[in-house]
Amino acid sequence: MAVEVRDVPEAKRYEARVDGESTVAGVAQYIRTAELVAFVHTEVGAEYEGRGVGSALVRTALDEARAANLRVLATCPFFAGWISRHPDYQDLLYQSRSKVSD
Repeated sequence: MAVEVRDVPEAKRYEARVDGESTVAGVAQYIRTAELVAFVHTEVGAEYEGRGVGSALVRTALDEARAANLRVLATCPFFAGWISRHPDYQDLLYQSRSKVSD
C-alpha cells in the first residue's frame, strides 16, 4: 500500500491518499507561523486505521517542518505520542524561551 501525503496550505492541513485514490484517507490540521507549526488535530478514516496512514502524515509533516527550519508544537495527542516514540524528531519540539521574573 502506497501512502501519498501532501501539504494543502489553503486548507491548513496535510492530506494523505492511499494507492492513488482520490478519497482523502487522513488529515493533519495545523496552524503555522513564520517560526512555528502547531499540529492540532489528526484524523484517519476508519477503513485506513492501522495501515500506516497516520504515521505517514506525521513523518511527512515533521520532515517538511525540519526542512523549513520550523519548531513544532504537538498539541495533537497523535503527533505528541508519535514524536515520543521517535527520538530522532524530538529536536523539533518547541521549547518556551520566556523567563518569569521574580
